[in-house]
Amino acid sequence: MRPYVAGDQAALYDVCLLTGDSGSDASSLYAVPRLLGDVYVGPYVAFEPELATVLDDGAGDGVGGYLLGCLDTRAFEARCEAEWWPVLREDHPLGSAPDESADARLVALIHSPPIAPDHVVARHPSHLHIDLLPQWQGGGWGRRLMERLLAQLTEAGSPGVHLGVGRANLRAIGFYERLGFTVLDDTSPDALFLGLSLSH
Repeated sequence: MRPYVAGDQAALYDVCLLTGDSGSDASSLYAVPRLLGDVYVGPYVAFEPELATVLDDGAGDGVGGYLLGCLDTRAFEARCEAEWWPVLREDHPLGSAPDESADARLVALIHSPPIAPDHVVARHPSHLHIDLLPQWQGGGWGRRLMERLLAQLTEAGSPGVHLGVGRANLRAIGFYERLGFTVLDDTSPDALFLGLSLSH
């Protein structure tokens, strides 16, 4: 477990793709493999690399997982709108991917990024993404990654952190609930917002 360094980006993109189907390999779903990483990894390591942690066995076998964090969701959304999404919109115009494809859904998201609900960020302004390859799951690494980020966010003064998780990803939901996360919003048919208050 170590801090992110600039040379890790490609490996993190790979992990994102290999876990991008509710924790399973999404490689077969995307015609443009890096698109998933461009959405869910790139802006975090570009804008808040100090809150990114990497799992690396140190034996040269590559990166096994990561945790990405954001201190202030509203500020992050604004920076993405100003600095991250415009380039991707030029590279991936609406209609550039086949209708109903996984790529098309990501292209639509790039052009109309989701905004976290006000009632979620009011008391839980930080957010995170965590992904571990299957061989790294179940050994306590996810908990260690989370504890590291939660300590960083607490030290930075955040009152709470949230995350989004697909309803179908029952294993992930159970993992977060064991860490103390509770449901903040369940209005989406596909996903839940979970949150955890941070003590100071």
